[in-house]
Parts: sequence; C-alpha cells; structure tokens
Amino acid sequence: METPAANPPAPFVPRAVQVGEWRIRELSDGFFRLDGGAMWGVVPANLWRKLTPPAEDNTIRMALRPFLAERGEHKVVIEAGVGQRWERKWREIYALEPSTTLEQSLASCGLAPEQVTHVVLSHCHWDHIGALVADRGGRLAALFPRARHFAPRIEIAMAKKPGHARAGSYRAEDLLAVEQAGLLEAYDGRFEILQGLVWHTLGGHSDGVSVITVGDEAGECAIFWSDVVPTTHHLQPAYIMAYDLDVARSFEVRSEWIGRAAERGWIGMFYHDETQAFGRIVREGKRFALRAVEG
Repeated sequence: METPAANPPAPFVPRAVQVGEWRIRELSDGFFRLDGGAMWGVVPANLWRKLTPPAEDNTIRMALRPFLAERGEHKVVIEAGVGQRWERKWREIYALEPSTTLEQSLASCGLAPEQVTHVVLSHCHWDHIGALVADRGGRLAALFPRARHFAPRIEIAMAKKPGHARAGSYRAEDLLAVEQAGLLEAYDGRFEILQGLVWHTLGGHSDGVSVITVGDEAGECAIFWSDVVPTTHHLQPAYIMAYDLDVARSFEVRSEWIGRAAERGWIGMFYHDETQAFGRIVREGKRFALRAVEG
C-alpha cells in the first residue's frame, strides 16, 4: 500500500494595508526558533511563557517577515529574511522552516525580483539580510539586481569586521555580494530615500538598528519595528531582549517610539511575530496593548 502523500503547504496569501498612497503587503521567508529566555531578557518566565509558549527545548517559533511597500513605480522590499544558504547544522540549531521563500512570497504579489526598485535594511543581523543574495551556479549574486540597497553605515561596518561580542550576529558574505555589484548604499541618522519613506537610526538592539516609517508621520503612517519591537507581545518598553547590546539605549528608544506610535495611531509592521503582521499599539492606562488592523 502506498503511503498517502503529505498535504502540500497552503499557498501564501499576503495580508495588506493601505497607508495613504502606499500599499503595504507582508512577505515571508519562513520561520525559525530562538531561545525564549533570550527573546525575553529579564521578563519572568511565568509571564513570557503564557504570551509565547515555548517548545520542550525552551525555544519559541518566530516569523521571518519582510514587507513590500508600493507606490507608483516604486517597489520597496523592507528587510530580507534568512535565505536558503544554510548548512544542515545551522538549519537544525535554528529550526529553519523555509515554508515560503522571500522570492516565492514576492511572486504571490505578482512581482519578480527584477522589478524591485529599492531594498531597505533596518540592520545587518543574519536573520534580516540572508535572502539578499542567491547561489547562481556556485557564485553569489544579488537577488534584486536592479534595486538600490540601503543599510545603516555602522551596521555595514559591523558586518564586515564585527568585534568578538558581535561576531555571531553577522554574516558578511550576504552584504559583500551586493556591495560588489555596486548596489549597496549607506545611511546615517534620519534618512529619507523616497518621499514618505524614512529610516530612523536608533541603536540599542544593535549599533545601528533602525525603524522605518511609511507615509505621513503627522497623519496616515505605518512603522516597521524591526527588532526594536520584535513581536506584538514586546509592547511594554521594559520587555527588552537579552540579545540587545545596550539595554539602557533600548529602553530609551522603545519608550520614545512606542509612545509616539500609540499617540499618533500608526500601523505597526512586525517582523518576528508568529501570527500578526500588522497592528496598532494603543495606550491602556499606564501600559500598552495591541489593536487589530483591518486589511
């Protein structure tokens, strides 16, 4: 008797929001797992285990969720997943689940990599830039060959020559192939590459981690939280990951930007949340909560 074939994974159907003239859709590069204690820092285990229930090995499942922002001829990919070029050892350590690749999820939006005009990176940790390049006959080549790529200047430097404490967070080859193709550009501080698309370098989690706002910051606006607010459960300013290099800086920027987003009603874009792509942070007394966003 033949063994029944496993059910194929459901096709990826991106959720979307409209923010002024910008249409924003989620993308996907699959899922992976990280240690729950590290993701939650000093937050008591009996609290974070209720919010993000761990597996027996204490890891929690997290998304790798880039986004596509479109306005007119501009097709902007925000963040770039982990990619497929991982040895079995690392696939097992991080339980990498390539259920959908970045290129496949982009195709579900009707786009080929050659149509992407800009790629924006909040920082250069390996789980945020790995799909920038692909293996083309044993040679690394940029996945988005016609796009201008932007990354924080200090993050590019850290990726190329990380110090001992940072070495495990970067994989320089992913950036070097893009740089060698003449596609990589650096930015500092507040940087507007397109009208209504602004990068804000904050620091804390890493030397140059940034958030990206899309739209009118005084009106309709969305914010890509990157690892400043990695999931919808990390809404309280004190819920800081053990992965963050500068805890004091993280608390400062999280307090400022979470409060600003709540006051202005911005739509949040969450990179690592297992289930939620979008949501608004709102104040509930002295704390913050999440409000669903209608697509």
